[in-house]
Amino acid sequence: MGRRRSFQDGGGAFAIMLRAWARPIILLLFLLVLLSFGTVAVVFAWPQPATASVSGIVTDADGPVEGALVRVQTTANHTYTDEGGAFTIEGVPVEESVTLVAWAEGYIFGWTEASGGEGEVGIELHPHNRVDNAVYDWEPSENCGECHPSYTEWRLDAHSQSAVNVRFLTMYNGTDIEGNRSRNSNYDTGLPRTRDPDDPYFGPGFKVDFPKRDGNCASCHTPMASKLDADNSCGWNGCHMQETSDASDELPDGVSPNEAVGVASEGISCDFCHKIGAVNFYTDTLLPDPAMPGILSMTLYRPKTGEDLLMGTVDDVARPKDSFNQLHRESAFCAGCHFGVNDTTEIYNSYGEWLESPYSDPDSGQTCQNCHMPEAPRLTSRMESVVQTAAWLERTSGRTLPAGLGKLAEQSQRSYFVYPEKGGLFRELDQIHLHQMPGATDERFLKSAISLESSAEIEGAEIVVNTVVSNTGAGHHYPTGSPLRQVLLVVRATDGSGEELALVEGELLPEWAGDVAGLAGQAYAKILRDTLTGEEPTYSHWRLVELVEDTRIPALSSAEGSFRFSLPDDDGQGGGEVSIEVQLIYRRAFQQLQEWKGWTDPDILLATDDFRIAAKSNE
Repeated sequence: MGRRRSFQDGGGAFAIMLRAWARPIILLLFLLVLLSFGTVAVVFAWPQPATASVSGIVTDADGPVEGALVRVQTTANHTYTDEGGAFTIEGVPVEESVTLVAWAEGYIFGWTEASGGEGEVGIELHPHNRVDNAVYDWEPSENCGECHPSYTEWRLDAHSQSAVNVRFLTMYNGTDIEGNRSRNSNYDTGLPRTRDPDDPYFGPGFKVDFPKRDGNCASCHTPMASKLDADNSCGWNGCHMQETSDASDELPDGVSPNEAVGVASEGISCDFCHKIGAVNFYTDTLLPDPAMPGILSMTLYRPKTGEDLLMGTVDDVARPKDSFNQLHRESAFCAGCHFGVNDTTEIYNSYGEWLESPYSDPDSGQTCQNCHMPEAPRLTSRMESVVQTAAWLERTSGRTLPAGLGKLAEQSQRSYFVYPEKGGLFRELDQIHLHQMPGATDERFLKSAISLESSAEIEGAEIVVNTVVSNTGAGHHYPTGSPLRQVLLVVRATDGSGEELALVEGELLPEWAGDVAGLAGQAYAKILRDTLTGEEPTYSHWRLVELVEDTRIPALSSAEGSFRFSLPDDDGQGGGEVSIEVQLIYRRAFQQLQEWKGWTDPDILLATDDFRIAAKSNE
């Protein structure tokens, strides 16, 4: 009876689902039929609007602008101006006007309305500010949310939390999540005290080691916390003691993440990213200057009071004070904050890892944005599937769909980076980038970039488990970023009664692996040692540290493992069954550190293999 009822319920659910999807599926099939047979019967029979060319000239205050891009807004139809600033663009509708948008390096957009076949048009360009105004008042991101759907995505992104991230702040201040603070270490005097096991300890902290300095953490985590020039290394590096800064009018106070209030508490905001004009690299290298982290390696274009400038990846925006910046499409945009060196020891270098990987190949590779800000937004509704199919049909056939089908585009919010009611225009999906940038907190994203293969076989009186862990989708090492992160491969073999089989040969997980230490497996992590105290691994990567080992898996590489276990005796017959469990675990921080700090981030099970094998010796 139970099974029958379950079957009937399932059938009813299927019928409901079928009815709900029937109409969109029928329409979708109809569109596909149009695509299949349109060249013969339908597509090329649709009446097409007449088109003609439009000519014009692009100028600035000094005369013609050579090499300016001119585009029919929201389309792929574009051209460039010649040495006299002149252009001719074909295929412009005759019976309706379109917006022609012009842009050149160093200018904000200019535009005009035009129809095919009309007389020569003119577009004037105005340069944007090229001098940074350090006292600029940052715009709250919620103001962007009035027009941009991406604001909701950004609020869920780690960049919006960089100033208030509990892991960051407890590490900076040397506290636990309840605000309890470890005693000062005397590290800044060169004579760090030995930690008393009876003394309450809440983990390491920059301010525990350097209570009178601010450090350079703010240059990446809270770059809007001060109105200093972006190249003021004294202030942003925070290396001077407060007394030194107070005694000199020429030395600014360091920038403390604890002082990030108001807009600065947004961390990496909309306004901050869209004011980045350039990232500066160290002489003769493809990396930023190690002594210039975060904001120090960036050229910002903060405008004067009363003016504005926003730069982005779309090159045809008809809005005052906006401009295109190719950098925003490139991995170099991320380099300033995703590369960090302490003295001569590399602490984190996701950007450099990408540079060294096949993903950096300009012809066949991918940028950071391709994975973390994908250009193909997820479909959010059945109607949107139909809308995108309609758009694809138009693009593929080169013809305009009948008005009724074309209007379907208005139903798709995802196809706008500005809400339609705020004047947004329907765009192809590759022009719209998701701003909820997945990373170390996104379980699905983490799983998508790694794979686990395992097998087992009997060899004599032993069972051999072979594993292969592959970095299949990350354009950098896995794991990357903070050296607190690690991935643990755990291999267990048990007999029929659940008893662990003895490991005969193979790696054991190190002591720092916490609750799985001493088990068969491999650890993929970056291990640092404190050069003064010898602590290993050290979690205080702001101290002088040295690299012990780096076992992380580079992009498109694999780590192989082999583990031999003794078969159960089973009265000397070698019978019974052995259970094999292989797990791949992601941890955001060392377990001991999590306990000190009170962090509660759970382990993420990236992959698992479970199987049984007959435990019969083949000797």
